[in-house]
Amino acid sequence: MPLTTPHQIVLTTDERAALVALTRPTAQARMLLRTRIVLAAAEGGSNASIARDLGICEDTVRKWRRRHALRRLGGLADAPRPGRPRRFSPVARAQVTAIACELPALRGMPLSRWSSSELACETIEAGVVDDISPSTVRRWLAADAIKPWQYRSWIAPRAPDFASRAAVVLDLYARVFDGQPLGPGDYVLCADEKTSIQARCRCHPSLPPGRARMMRVEHEYQRGGALAYLAAWDVHRGKVFGRCEPTTGIAPFARLVEQVMTLEPYASAARVFWIVDNGSSHRGQTAIGRMRNRWPTARIVHTPVHASWLNQCEIYFSIVQRKVITPNDFNELADVENRLIAFQDLYNLAARPFNWRYTKTDLDILLTRIAAHESGVSAVAE
Repeated sequence: MPLTTPHQIVLTTDERAALVALTRPTAQARMLLRTRIVLAAAEGGSNASIARDLGICEDTVRKWRRRHALRRLGGLADAPRPGRPRRFSPVARAQVTAIACELPALRGMPLSRWSSSELACETIEAGVVDDISPSTVRRWLAADAIKPWQYRSWIAPRAPDFASRAAVVLDLYARVFDGQPLGPGDYVLCADEKTSIQARCRCHPSLPPGRARMMRVEHEYQRGGALAYLAAWDVHRGKVFGRCEPTTGIAPFARLVEQVMTLEPYASAARVFWIVDNGSSHRGQTAIGRMRNRWPTARIVHTPVHASWLNQCEIYFSIVQRKVITPNDFNELADVENRLIAFQDLYNLAARPFNWRYTKTDLDILLTRIAAHESGVSAVAE
Protein backbone atom coordinates (compact mmCIF):
# COMPACT_ATOMS: atom_id res chain seq x y z
CA MET A 1 0.00 0.00 0.00
CA PRO A 2 1.60 3.30 -1.09
CA LEU A 3 2.29 5.91 1.58
CA THR A 4 -0.03 8.95 1.57
CA THR A 5 2.37 11.18 3.49
CA PRO A 6 5.65 12.76 2.43
CA HIS A 7 7.07 12.23 5.94
CA GLN A 8 8.22 8.65 5.95
CA ILE A 9 9.62 7.49 9.30
CA VAL A 10 12.82 5.42 9.26
CA LEU A 11 14.39 4.83 12.68
CA THR A 12 17.94 4.00 13.51
CA THR A 13 18.69 1.36 16.10
CA ASP A 14 19.52 4.02 18.72
CA GLU A 15 16.39 6.02 17.97
CA ARG A 16 14.18 2.96 18.26
CA ALA A 17 15.78 2.04 21.60
CA ALA A 18 15.25 5.57 22.89
CA LEU A 19 11.61 5.56 21.81
CA VAL A 20 10.96 2.17 23.37
CA ALA A 21 12.46 3.48 26.63
CA LEU A 22 9.97 6.34 26.53
CA THR A 23 7.03 3.92 26.51
CA ARG A 24 7.58 2.94 30.12
CA PRO A 25 4.43 3.14 32.30
CA THR A 26 5.82 6.01 34.36
CA ALA A 27 6.27 8.28 31.32
CA GLN A 28 4.07 11.33 30.82
CA ALA A 29 0.86 10.51 29.00
CA ARG A 30 1.50 13.04 26.23
CA MET A 31 5.04 11.77 25.61
CA LEU A 32 3.78 8.18 25.66
CA LEU A 33 1.21 8.99 22.96
CA ARG A 34 3.76 10.77 20.75
CA THR A 35 6.17 7.87 21.04
CA ARG A 36 3.51 5.33 20.06
CA ILE A 37 2.59 7.42 17.02
CA VAL A 38 6.20 7.49 15.79
CA LEU A 39 6.77 3.78 16.44
CA ALA A 40 3.59 2.89 14.59
CA ALA A 41 4.58 5.17 11.71
CA ALA A 42 7.99 3.51 11.55
CA GLU A 43 6.20 0.15 11.12
CA GLY A 44 4.55 1.52 7.95
CA GLY A 45 1.16 2.42 9.39
CA SER A 46 -0.87 5.10 7.69
CA ASN A 47 -2.15 8.16 9.48
CA ALA A 48 -5.72 6.83 9.37
CA SER A 49 -4.84 3.41 10.78
CA ILE A 50 -2.66 4.87 13.54
CA ALA A 51 -5.42 7.30 14.51
CA ARG A 52 -7.95 4.50 14.58
CA ASP A 53 -5.75 2.21 16.70
CA LEU A 54 -4.85 4.91 19.23
CA GLY A 55 -8.30 6.55 19.33
CA ILE A 56 -7.13 9.98 18.22
CA CYS A 57 -7.69 12.19 15.19
CA GLU A 58 -5.57 12.04 12.05
CA ASP A 59 -4.36 15.62 12.50
CA THR A 60 -2.62 14.59 15.73
CA VAL A 61 -0.87 11.72 13.98
CA ARG A 62 0.08 13.96 11.08
CA LYS A 63 1.50 16.61 13.42
CA TRP A 64 3.85 14.31 15.34
CA ARG A 65 4.90 12.36 12.24
CA ARG A 66 5.95 15.60 10.64
CA ARG A 67 7.64 16.93 13.79
CA HIS A 68 9.72 13.75 14.13
CA ALA A 69 10.61 13.66 10.46
CA LEU A 70 11.92 17.22 10.63
CA ARG A 71 13.58 17.27 14.06
CA ARG A 72 13.91 13.58 14.99
CA LEU A 73 13.64 12.89 18.77
CA GLY A 74 13.85 16.56 19.64
CA GLY A 75 10.65 17.17 17.71
CA LEU A 76 8.62 15.21 20.27
CA ALA A 77 9.25 17.78 23.01
CA ASP A 78 6.89 20.69 23.61
CA ALA A 79 7.60 23.70 21.47
CA PRO A 80 8.49 26.89 23.36
CA ARG A 81 5.51 29.07 24.04
CA PRO A 82 5.70 32.87 24.15
CA GLY A 83 3.19 33.26 26.96
CA ARG A 84 1.55 36.50 27.99
CA PRO A 85 3.59 39.65 27.37
CA ARG A 86 5.29 41.05 30.47
CA ARG A 87 3.33 43.76 32.21
CA PHE A 88 6.32 45.23 34.02
CA SER A 89 9.71 46.11 32.64
CA PRO A 90 12.98 45.08 34.35
CA VAL A 91 13.50 48.75 35.18
CA ALA A 92 10.20 48.92 37.05
CA ARG A 93 11.08 45.80 39.00
CA ALA A 94 14.46 47.25 39.94
CA GLN A 95 12.79 50.47 41.11
CA VAL A 96 10.35 48.53 43.31
CA THR A 97 13.26 46.64 44.85
CA ALA A 98 15.12 49.90 45.43
CA ILE A 99 12.12 51.38 47.29
CA ALA A 100 11.91 48.23 49.44
CA CYS A 101 15.55 48.74 50.43
CA GLU A 102 14.88 52.27 51.71
CA LEU A 103 13.60 53.16 55.17
CA PRO A 104 9.97 54.34 54.93
CA ALA A 105 10.75 57.49 56.93
CA LEU A 106 13.18 58.63 54.23
CA ARG A 107 10.27 58.67 51.79
CA GLY A 108 8.04 60.63 54.16
CA MET A 109 5.99 57.60 55.24
CA PRO A 110 4.92 57.33 58.93
CA LEU A 111 6.05 53.71 59.05
CA SER A 112 8.89 51.82 60.68
CA ARG A 113 8.87 48.93 58.19
CA TRP A 114 7.40 48.19 54.78
CA SER A 115 4.75 45.58 54.07
CA SER A 116 4.07 44.29 50.58
CA SER A 117 0.76 46.19 50.45
CA GLU A 118 2.40 49.44 51.51
CA LEU A 119 5.19 48.94 48.99
CA ALA A 120 2.63 48.41 46.24
CA CYS A 121 0.85 51.65 47.19
CA GLU A 122 4.12 53.59 47.43
CA THR A 123 5.24 52.26 44.04
CA ILE A 124 2.02 53.46 42.42
CA GLU A 125 2.20 56.79 44.26
CA ALA A 126 5.78 57.30 43.06
CA GLY A 127 4.68 56.77 39.46
CA VAL A 128 6.84 53.70 38.92
CA VAL A 129 3.86 51.66 37.66
CA ASP A 130 0.20 52.39 37.06
CA ASP A 131 -1.00 49.40 39.04
CA ILE A 132 0.60 46.47 40.84
CA SER A 133 -0.61 43.87 43.33
CA PRO A 134 0.98 43.17 46.72
CA SER A 135 1.46 39.53 45.69
CA THR A 136 3.59 40.60 42.73
CA VAL A 137 5.73 42.78 44.99
CA ARG A 138 6.07 39.92 47.47
CA ARG A 139 7.10 37.50 44.72
CA TRP A 140 9.76 39.88 43.38
CA LEU A 141 11.23 40.47 46.82
CA ALA A 142 11.19 36.75 47.63
CA ALA A 143 13.23 36.07 44.49
CA ASP A 144 15.91 38.46 45.80
CA ALA A 145 15.61 37.26 49.43
CA ILE A 146 14.56 40.75 50.56
CA LYS A 147 12.25 40.97 53.59
CA PRO A 148 11.73 44.63 54.53
CA TRP A 149 9.01 43.70 57.06
CA GLN A 150 11.63 41.95 59.23
CA TYR A 151 14.43 43.47 61.25
CA ARG A 152 17.22 42.50 63.61
CA SER A 153 19.16 44.63 66.06
CA TRP A 154 22.88 44.83 66.64
CA ILE A 155 25.32 46.77 68.74
CA ALA A 156 28.70 47.91 67.51
CA PRO A 157 31.74 47.85 69.82
CA ARG A 158 32.45 51.40 70.95
CA ALA A 159 34.87 50.91 73.84
CA PRO A 160 38.44 51.88 72.87
CA ASP A 161 39.79 48.83 74.73
CA PHE A 162 37.29 46.41 73.20
CA ALA A 163 39.85 44.36 71.28
CA SER A 164 42.29 44.00 74.17
CA ARG A 165 39.63 43.04 76.71
CA ALA A 166 37.90 40.61 74.39
CA ALA A 167 41.25 39.02 73.51
CA VAL A 168 41.89 38.21 77.19
CA VAL A 169 38.54 36.46 77.48
CA LEU A 170 39.02 34.49 74.27
CA ASP A 171 42.53 33.50 75.38
CA LEU A 172 41.15 32.14 78.65
CA TYR A 173 38.62 30.08 76.72
CA ALA A 174 41.57 28.69 74.75
CA ARG A 175 43.41 27.94 78.05
CA VAL A 176 45.91 30.78 77.65
CA PHE A 177 46.64 33.80 79.87
CA ASP A 178 49.32 36.44 79.26
CA GLY A 179 50.67 34.31 76.44
CA GLN A 180 51.23 31.28 78.70
CA PRO A 181 49.14 28.08 78.80
CA LEU A 182 46.99 27.61 81.88
CA GLY A 183 48.27 25.08 84.37
CA PRO A 184 46.38 22.12 85.86
CA GLY A 185 45.56 24.23 88.92
CA ASP A 186 43.98 27.07 86.91
CA TYR A 187 40.22 27.32 86.38
CA VAL A 188 38.02 29.65 84.35
CA LEU A 189 34.50 30.57 85.50
CA CYS A 190 31.91 32.74 83.80
CA ALA A 191 29.47 34.43 86.20
CA ASP A 192 26.35 36.45 85.59
CA GLU A 193 22.95 37.36 87.09
CA LYS A 194 19.51 36.70 85.64
CA THR A 195 17.31 39.38 87.16
CA SER A 196 13.58 39.74 87.79
CA ILE A 197 12.44 36.16 87.37
CA GLN A 198 8.76 36.49 88.21
CA ALA A 199 6.42 34.01 89.84
CA ARG A 200 3.31 34.30 87.69
CA CYS A 201 0.41 32.27 89.02
CA ARG A 202 -1.99 31.61 86.15
CA CYS A 203 -5.69 32.12 86.85
CA HIS A 204 -6.33 28.59 85.53
CA PRO A 205 -3.88 25.66 85.69
CA SER A 206 -1.79 25.00 82.59
CA LEU A 207 -3.10 22.15 80.43
CA PRO A 208 -0.71 19.42 79.28
CA PRO A 209 -0.32 18.63 75.59
CA GLY A 210 -2.53 16.01 74.00
CA ARG A 211 -3.26 14.50 70.64
CA ALA A 212 -3.15 17.24 67.99
CA ARG A 213 -3.03 19.80 70.79
CA MET A 214 -0.08 21.72 72.17
CA MET A 215 0.39 22.69 75.80
CA ARG A 216 -1.95 25.54 76.74
CA VAL A 217 -1.25 28.29 79.27
CA GLU A 218 -3.78 30.77 80.63
CA HIS A 219 -3.04 34.32 79.51
CA GLU A 220 -4.06 36.08 82.74
CA TYR A 221 -1.97 35.68 85.87
CA GLN A 222 -1.34 37.07 89.32
CA ARG A 223 2.11 38.32 90.28
CA GLY A 224 3.86 36.53 93.12
CA GLY A 225 7.03 38.60 93.27
CA ALA A 226 10.41 38.24 91.58
CA LEU A 227 13.89 36.99 92.41
CA ALA A 228 17.36 36.92 90.87
CA TYR A 229 19.30 33.85 89.81
CA LEU A 230 23.10 34.09 90.05
CA ALA A 231 25.23 31.43 88.41
CA ALA A 232 28.86 30.59 87.69
CA TRP A 233 29.76 28.33 84.77
CA ASP A 234 33.03 26.38 84.70
CA VAL A 235 34.16 26.82 81.12
CA HIS A 236 36.44 23.79 80.84
CA ARG A 237 34.79 21.38 83.28
CA GLY A 238 31.23 22.00 82.18
CA LYS A 239 29.70 22.54 85.63
CA VAL A 240 27.31 25.19 86.86
CA PHE A 241 26.92 26.61 90.38
CA GLY A 242 24.05 28.89 91.23
CA ARG A 243 21.87 30.41 93.90
CA CYS A 244 18.73 32.49 94.15
CA GLU A 245 18.69 35.91 95.81
CA PRO A 246 15.97 38.50 96.40
CA THR A 247 17.93 40.94 94.23
CA THR A 248 21.34 41.49 92.66
CA GLY A 249 24.15 43.52 94.18
CA ILE A 250 27.61 43.35 95.68
CA ALA A 251 26.57 41.21 98.65
CA PRO A 252 24.60 38.59 96.63
CA PHE A 253 27.49 38.27 94.17
CA ALA A 254 29.92 37.87 97.06
CA ARG A 255 27.79 35.02 98.41
CA LEU A 256 27.95 33.30 95.01
CA VAL A 257 31.73 33.67 94.97
CA GLU A 258 31.97 32.25 98.49
CA GLN A 259 29.73 29.34 97.52
CA VAL A 260 32.08 28.40 94.68
CA MET A 261 35.45 29.26 96.20
CA THR A 262 34.83 27.07 99.27
CA LEU A 263 34.33 24.03 97.04
CA GLU A 264 37.06 21.86 95.58
CA PRO A 265 38.93 22.10 93.31
CA TYR A 266 38.57 25.91 93.52
CA ALA A 267 39.41 26.17 97.23
CA SER A 268 42.90 24.81 96.62
CA ALA A 269 43.35 26.09 93.06
CA ALA A 270 46.37 28.10 92.00
CA ARG A 271 44.25 30.63 90.10
CA VAL A 272 40.51 31.00 89.48
CA PHE A 273 39.57 33.45 86.75
CA TRP A 274 36.09 34.97 87.06
CA ILE A 275 34.83 36.35 83.74
CA VAL A 276 32.07 38.88 84.41
CA ASP A 277 30.39 41.78 82.65
CA ASN A 278 30.40 45.40 83.79
CA GLY A 279 27.29 45.23 85.98
CA SER A 280 27.14 47.18 89.22
CA SER A 281 27.70 44.03 91.29
CA HIS A 282 31.29 43.64 90.06
CA ARG A 283 32.28 46.76 88.15
CA GLY A 284 35.71 48.29 87.81
CA GLN A 285 38.93 48.12 89.78
CA THR A 286 37.05 48.28 93.08
CA ALA A 287 35.48 44.89 92.42
CA ILE A 288 38.85 43.48 91.35
CA GLY A 289 40.47 44.63 94.57
CA ARG A 290 37.57 43.44 96.69
CA MET A 291 37.77 39.98 95.12
CA ARG A 292 41.57 39.74 95.52
CA ASN A 293 41.45 40.81 99.17
CA ARG A 294 38.83 38.23 100.06
CA TRP A 295 40.08 35.44 97.77
CA PRO A 296 43.78 35.86 96.88
CA THR A 297 43.68 33.14 94.20
CA ALA A 298 40.63 34.61 92.44
CA ARG A 299 40.94 37.18 89.69
CA ILE A 300 38.15 39.10 87.97
CA VAL A 301 38.34 39.52 84.18
CA HIS A 302 35.82 41.96 82.72
CA THR A 303 34.33 41.54 79.28
CA PRO A 304 34.27 44.68 77.13
CA VAL A 305 31.33 47.04 77.49
CA HIS A 306 28.27 45.80 75.58
CA ALA A 307 29.84 42.39 74.96
CA SER A 308 27.97 40.10 77.32
CA TRP A 309 27.73 37.65 74.39
CA LEU A 310 31.34 36.76 75.22
CA ASN A 311 30.19 35.45 78.60
CA GLN A 312 29.42 31.73 78.31
CA CYS A 313 27.11 31.91 81.32
CA GLU A 314 24.64 33.67 79.00
CA ILE A 315 24.36 30.41 77.05
CA TYR A 316 23.35 28.56 80.20
CA PHE A 317 20.84 31.29 81.03
CA SER A 318 19.26 30.90 77.61
CA ILE A 319 18.82 27.18 78.33
CA VAL A 320 17.24 28.02 81.69
CA GLN A 321 14.88 30.50 80.03
CA ARG A 322 13.67 27.95 77.47
CA LYS A 323 13.51 24.88 79.68
CA VAL A 324 12.59 26.20 83.13
CA ILE A 325 11.06 29.67 83.07
CA THR A 326 8.99 29.76 79.87
CA PRO A 327 6.05 29.41 80.14
CA ASN A 328 6.06 30.97 83.60
CA ASP A 329 3.44 29.33 85.84
CA PHE A 330 4.46 29.24 89.52
CA ASN A 331 2.33 29.58 92.63
CA GLU A 332 4.98 31.44 94.63
CA LEU A 333 8.66 32.41 94.63
CA ALA A 334 9.65 29.26 96.52
CA ASP A 335 8.44 27.22 93.54
CA VAL A 336 10.63 29.26 91.21
CA GLU A 337 13.68 28.80 93.40
CA ASN A 338 13.11 25.06 93.85
CA ARG A 339 12.68 24.60 90.10
CA LEU A 340 15.86 26.53 89.27
CA ILE A 341 18.03 24.67 91.78
CA ALA A 342 16.54 21.29 90.81
CA PHE A 343 17.19 21.97 87.13
CA GLN A 344 20.74 23.05 87.95
CA ASP A 345 21.38 19.69 89.65
CA LEU A 346 19.77 17.84 86.75
CA TYR A 347 21.80 19.77 84.19
CA ASN A 348 25.07 18.99 85.98
CA LEU A 349 24.43 15.26 85.64
CA ALA A 350 25.04 15.39 81.90
CA ALA A 351 26.66 18.80 81.43
CA ARG A 352 29.73 19.22 79.27
CA PRO A 353 31.70 22.27 78.11
CA PHE A 354 30.15 24.36 75.38
CA ASN A 355 31.70 23.96 71.94
CA TRP A 356 33.05 27.51 71.82
CA ARG A 357 34.47 28.26 68.36
CA TYR A 358 34.81 32.03 68.35
CA THR A 359 38.52 32.85 68.36
CA LYS A 360 40.71 35.95 68.27
CA THR A 361 41.00 35.51 64.52
CA ASP A 362 37.22 35.80 64.22
CA LEU A 363 37.36 38.88 66.45
CA ASP A 364 40.00 40.52 64.24
CA ILE A 365 37.91 39.85 61.13
CA LEU A 366 34.84 41.35 62.80
CA LEU A 367 36.64 44.50 63.93
CA THR A 368 38.24 44.95 60.50
CA ARG A 369 34.87 44.66 58.80
CA ILE A 370 33.28 47.15 61.21
CA ALA A 371 36.13 49.61 60.70
CA ALA A 372 35.79 49.35 56.92
CA HIS A 373 32.04 49.86 57.15
CA GLU A 374 32.33 52.91 59.39
CA SER A 375 35.00 54.47 57.17
CA GLY A 376 32.72 53.98 54.17
CA VAL A 377 29.79 55.57 55.99
CA SER A 378 31.95 58.52 57.02
CA ALA A 379 33.12 59.00 53.42
CA VAL A 380 29.54 59.05 52.16
CA ALA A 381 28.51 61.51 54.88
CA GLU A 382 31.29 63.88 53.89
